[in-house]
Amino acid sequence: MRPYSLNRGENRDSPLNRGENRDSPLERGGLSLFTADGFTYIALLAAIVILGIMLGAAGKYWSHVMLREKEAELLFRGDQYVRAIDSYYRTIKPGMQPMLPPTIDELLKDSRSTVKRHLRKKYKDPITGEDFAVIQDPVTKRMIGVKSTSDKEPLKKGNFPKGYETFQGKTKYSEWEFKFTPQAPVPVPTTPPVTPPHGGG
Repeated sequence: MRPYSLNRGENRDSPLNRGENRDSPLERGGLSLFTADGFTYIALLAAIVILGIMLGAAGKYWSHVMLREKEAELLFRGDQYVRAIDSYYRTIKPGMQPMLPPTIDELLKDSRSTVKRHLRKKYKDPITGEDFAVIQDPVTKRMIGVKSTSDKEPLKKGNFPKGYETFQGKTKYSEWEFKFTPQAPVPVPTTPPVTPPHGGG
């Protein structure tokens, strides 16, 4: 048996030595990973991937920013309703008992007075863009507050303003209930009748 040798003539035409097979499939197609064009192609793909990641992160960031602004607006608007109900409750004439408003419209135009307006306007729920749900007193069936109808989970879970600490840890916006708690009316002190002095004999 003759030893195998790469120097023998019969091996010069092997696939390893034929020039037409030295190029890779990408090179035969006019593109090589090791050429300037190939490097540009890979860099472009990498840039597209990085840009997609950055856009996704930016979109999520701005989505959170907008949602936090809506949450702040929800706290403001809900509080406006509570203040309006409190104002309505305290606006009484002599001889009248404090009462809760029957509807939101009553806060816009107090039927008991010709000039009193307790709420500047009928605020919408900033989370849904729809009307607030009215919370009624279970006894009188009159309005004691409002709440959102959204069951989405809030971003804000703590650090609520005074009076709304009960919102801590709630998992739905609809659990943020802006309620007015009626206080017992303060009795008006009455002046005791003056007893005329008895005249001496």
